[in-house]
Amino acid sequence: MLHNYGSVTAADTPRRQHRAIHSSSRAQHARQVLTCSQADRSGSSRDPNAKADADTYPGSLTLDLSRRSFTFKYTSADVSDHNWIGIYYAYGGGPDHGHYVQDSLAWAWAPSRRGSVSVSTEKLRSGTYKAYLLSSGGYRLLAKPLVVNLGSPSDLALFTDSFTTHNARQGEPFTANVGNLVNRAGDPNTRFSAPEAACWASVDVDGIITGCAPADARDTTLCIRVENSGAAVTLQVRIPVRQRGQPLVRTLRVLSFNIWVGGQPVRNHHEKQIRCLARANLDVVALQESGGGHAIRLARALGWHSWQGPDVGVITRYPIAAVLGAPDRAGAVRIRLDGTGSDIVVWNCHLGYDPYGPYDFCFDHMSVDEVMKREAQSGRTPQMTAIIEAMKDSIAEADSVPLFLTGDFNAPSHLDWIDATKDRHCGTACTEWPTSKLPTEAGLVDAYRAVHPDPVTKPGITWSPIYLDNNGRKEPMDRIDFVYHKGRKLTVLDARALVLGKSTPQPDHEDNEWPSDHKAVLAVYTIET
Repeated sequence: MLHNYGSVTAADTPRRQHRAIHSSSRAQHARQVLTCSQADRSGSSRDPNAKADADTYPGSLTLDLSRRSFTFKYTSADVSDHNWIGIYYAYGGGPDHGHYVQDSLAWAWAPSRRGSVSVSTEKLRSGTYKAYLLSSGGYRLLAKPLVVNLGSPSDLALFTDSFTTHNARQGEPFTANVGNLVNRAGDPNTRFSAPEAACWASVDVDGIITGCAPADARDTTLCIRVENSGAAVTLQVRIPVRQRGQPLVRTLRVLSFNIWVGGQPVRNHHEKQIRCLARANLDVVALQESGGGHAIRLARALGWHSWQGPDVGVITRYPIAAVLGAPDRAGAVRIRLDGTGSDIVVWNCHLGYDPYGPYDFCFDHMSVDEVMKREAQSGRTPQMTAIIEAMKDSIAEADSVPLFLTGDFNAPSHLDWIDATKDRHCGTACTEWPTSKLPTEAGLVDAYRAVHPDPVTKPGITWSPIYLDNNGRKEPMDRIDFVYHKGRKLTVLDARALVLGKSTPQPDHEDNEWPSDHKAVLAVYTIET
């Protein structure tokens, strides 16, 4: 049975379920939520997530500009003691479609038919937010959502100081959107300009870069000035330029990234996610725990393309040509790097989490046979079996259309659990983990192990940079996040388990620069197109 295919977005255009498998240490943060029903294709930084006109709603919501805090005046046709006003990031996460996406950043009750309510902004940073008047402790909209700005224009800030766009090519039109890389995107007073712009590329007031690289153009850097009411910051934008007639994409950087319930456990997760993704200079990012629209949110900020499913999503610098049918816990897209004949296929999955095999071995001292039975009980074995079956056409075509399988498998690899590493795995040696055996038997290659074949010297741990203790016991460390590939057009150059910035162990994780409890997996390829 195929699930809802989710929604695709073109570029430019209270409840966390914890991963308590054996204890509270390993957080299951993947709350299954409904997929976004429609993707915003506008890409405009002027009015993020703009929705229906005010007369669609029975009530109203306005900001009292005479007050320093967020003080709202509201009216509601449906009175309830549990009507409430919630504050969300302007660029995503709010209940625009009437259902839960993520926790509000701040909130207050709005119980009357007409009234005034102040919402604390103590924990909010300067920037652009969106306020919602919501019904009866739920997520039905009672008034048109309101975009509001917090702080002085002097607090204007970029999420990243430097940014690399998708590739341009000599003699061809180029466009990119950097208008959502600033904390006051959506504020009509925010303006972009390039006073010393390269001769072939320019930027408009909304942050849209356009131009056509001439025959002598090389990699180009734009120094873009962003202003708001006298405050100004500078964004360095690099545009890689390929020669006329040459392939647009020769090197492909693919990331598998569990973003930890959309990033909610880390303060200011949106800007930290954007900063990390920009620093890593990626082409394709396969997201897990992105349900509710986080793939759309991140792609919109980066000016990229996106597909969003119920849990997993994919964001990419290059257009998504098709969404493929996939079984539960997975999704698949076809990405067009450079016109006809340049496609790649990316499958992404987030497998079941409970029970967890390393806990069974290390804490309950189960036998291999018992653990393998529980792998099936967890859903992982049948899930991967179904995924590989659904991938049969992609596998058969991989020499002409390169294929990737990414994800948080919630299980280790048989390539890591060998006799030489048994001391690292609670005395257990060779273990044929089904979730890694099935892809390799189907002909897919584990990118990390292709680059680092020795699990003794290069364990590649991805779980976990922050969960080190498990109720007084040492948390089993393992490699449970993967990038696999197949196809003669691909050559893997590098692969690594990735953390960027500070990552302090829990419970002191809220201010971490790295916005996840997993390491990501980066794989770098040359590709023939």
